[in-house]
Amino acid sequence: LILMPQPAYNHSKICSISVAHFYSLCYTICMKENLIHYRTCVCNINYHMVWSVKYRRKILNPEIEEYLKELVQQIAEDKGFTVHLFECGEGDHVHCFVSAPPKLSITAIVKYLKGITGRKLFERFPEIRDQLWKGELWNHSYYVETIGSVSEENIRRYIEHQSKSY
Repeated sequence: LILMPQPAYNHSKICSISVAHFYSLCYTICMKENLIHYRTCVCNINYHMVWSVKYRRKILNPEIEEYLKELVQQIAEDKGFTVHLFECGEGDHVHCFVSAPPKLSITAIVKYLKGITGRKLFERFPEIRDQLWKGELWNHSYYVETIGSVSEENIRRYIEHQSKSY
């Protein structure tokens, strides 16, 4: 049995290159899922939105919720964004998971959804107006967060490990 000497490798360099390659590959694979292709860009922009009924009145019964779901889908189709999930919670607030192109701001999307649904719900169910003061269905505020398929940590690693060959 003859043992040949092994060449000296810089394990820390190999390890850092492997880690960088892994995160680059992971970022690339994750980002390729759910991409939306437009004429001038490719993107994956998702939001989780929550808004509540004025005074947290529990007026969103099953009949109103069903109509509200239909309205939200119709508004999304008309305005150019996608609603993946829509649910009413505890009869007094709404959760919505939306994908949108970069030309649509989150404020515009919320304005469309709250404004149009509020008006149409009052038209279809005038009795809910009696449970609210001042004729407003939705609270003025809302919650929104961006949802990504890649964590902030992975994006940071990906950017930090870009080659600087300039």
